[in-house]
Amino acid sequence: MPGADESRLLALVTANPTVTAVLERAPTLGVPDLWLTAGVLFQSVWNGLTGRPADAGVRDADLFYFDPDTSWDAEDAVIRRAAELFGDLPVPVEVRNEARVHLWYAQRFGGPAPAPFRDCRDAIDSFAAVCCMVGVRAGAADPEVYAPRGLDDLFGMVVRPNRRLAPRHVYETKAARWLAEWPQLTVLPWNTADPSGAGG
Repeated sequence: MPGADESRLLALVTANPTVTAVLERAPTLGVPDLWLTAGVLFQSVWNGLTGRPADAGVRDADLFYFDPDTSWDAEDAVIRRAAELFGDLPVPVEVRNEARVHLWYAQRFGGPAPAPFRDCRDAIDSFAAVCCMVGVRAGAADPEVYAPRGLDDLFGMVVRPNRRLAPRHVYETKAARWLAEWPQLTVLPWNTADPSGAGG
């Protein structure tokens, strides 16, 4: 059973119908290690905390899975199935095989490619800000939340850099966009000391 913080998170994110729909439908994709994560979660929380509509400012929903088949054809087949499965939702559902990220990361983000991720949790550990580092497993019998750095920053609306992978310009660009949408945020600078010692 989820603890108090996890239960609070689940209550806030499932107020967004997109979250509920993705979590309910995603298992029919038939792919392993399936997690809803990133903006659709932390932004739904921010909306709940600030009294905004649950889907305000949410641009997409990120659905991660982990399949050792790293061919583009295999991932493309899943993406096509997902486009049909989620086509009626108000935002696109971005489905990605996290076993493939090291193959395209450098070209997309301009930094060095990471070592191959071990699983989807490893990918979540690499998000640009601590408040983003949260996932909800799709298809679990009981709701399962993964938040490796806890939920204090998320509930406190604090944006703190996680320097494990994302370069400075990625963090600062994302943080500026979020602050424009949610002015109640406290955005900490890139060189903020990390009390966990991670990514420093």
